[in-house]
Amino acid sequence: MSEACLEAEKLSISRGGRTVLEDVDLQLKSGQVVAVVGPNGAGKSSLLGALSGDLKPASGRILLDGTDLQHWSGADAARERAVLLQQVTLSFPFTVEEVVAMGRSPWAGRDEQLEDDDAIAKAIEATEVEHLVGRRFLQLSGGERARVALARVLAQRTRTLLLDEPTAALDLRHQEMVLRTARNHAHIAGGAVMVVVHDIGLAAAYADEIAVLENGKLAARGAPNDVLSAELLSRVYQYDVEVFPHPVSGQPVILPVRH
Repeated sequence: MSEACLEAEKLSISRGGRTVLEDVDLQLKSGQVVAVVGPNGAGKSSLLGALSGDLKPASGRILLDGTDLQHWSGADAARERAVLLQQVTLSFPFTVEEVVAMGRSPWAGRDEQLEDDDAIAKAIEATEVEHLVGRRFLQLSGGERARVALARVLAQRTRTLLLDEPTAALDLRHQEMVLRTARNHAHIAGGAVMVVVHDIGLAAAYADEIAVLENGKLAARGAPNDVLSAELLSRVYQYDVEVFPHPVSGQPVILPVRH
């Protein structure tokens, strides 16, 4: 088995006749949180779409546990990695419990199905949605839906998590909760997490590695303190920023220059 849980090799993606991702090399290893950052249109969601198998590479390849993703069945892949999409759309009035239970479907008919009740209960607790149990998913606020959708992913109990903007609809407290949960999955449970996030400060605080995308290319990759320079971020985001170490944690703090 490869050292990397998930790996992109010279990955390029085309959408609508336009190249949106070009020659990206990226690894995600056990025990690691990798945050993908970059401006709108940089290719972040396309990268996660390809890594999840929803988008077919124009060139290059994706390896899941050392094997080309195209050789995995959908069911087998779903037992190895779970995917949280940016938008979760449901047409039927499922309850919160039913939505979370959807994460257990890859294990149907297997010994792991015996873990369903425990997995669902612990996922609901971890995402702090116990008070929503019994309600319909479609009746929830955007932030509540986001947390229930994360609970579904956690209930799937896979080693690798791919999270596309999981904090976008959340308040400050729940943004921290989501990234702390991601970090615990990697650092305590030994899993691996790749997360697309717009808040560079959150990425710096919780990620072991930052991947910065710029116009579909990998502009930089490495530890937050090594990658997040004012020069790089000002160029990538086309807006002047300041970067300085936090006086206690030493983590980089990013602030826009306001004239």
